Amino acid sequence: MAGRQKEKEMPDEVHQNQILRELYLKELRTQKLYTQYHVNPLRKVHTITRKPMSWHDNLEEPADEKFLNLIHHAAQGPRKKYPETETESQEIGWYSEPLVSPERDDYRLNHFRVYNDITLYKAKLWSLGEDDRHT
Repeated sequence: MAGRQKEKEMPDEVHQNQILRELYLKELRTQKLYTQYHVNPLRKVHTITRKPMSWHDNLEEPADEKFLNLIHHAAQGPRKKYPETETESQEIGWYSEPLVSPERDDYRLNHFRVYNDITLYKAKLWSLGEDDRHT
C-alpha cells in the first residue's frame, strides 16, 4: 500500500529569491552580447531592389571598401581564395589541368565517331524515332 504522500512545501521568499538568483546568473553565463555584425561570406548575397520614389534610397553614398572587398572575396572560387585545399573533398578536382595535352590529331587518345553508309542510315532511322526491331 502506498503511504500517504506529504504535501509539497512551498519554498519561502528567501529560497525562492535564491533560486531566481541562480537562474539569473546561469543565464548571464551563457549569453553573449554581439556588437559587431558582418556578412556571412559563405552565403550567397541576394540583392533587394530599391523603391524608386523613396528620397533616402536615391541619395548617393560613398562605397564601403571593406564591405566590397568582403563581398568580392566571398564570390571568388576556392582556388582563388586558398593556396591549398581546406577539406578532403576539395582535393578532388583541385588540380584540374589535364595530365596529357589534349591534341586532337593523336588517334591513340581520341576515338572519334566515324560514319559510313550503314551507320548514317541507322542514325537517321533512330533520330526519327523508328524502331527496326522485329517483334
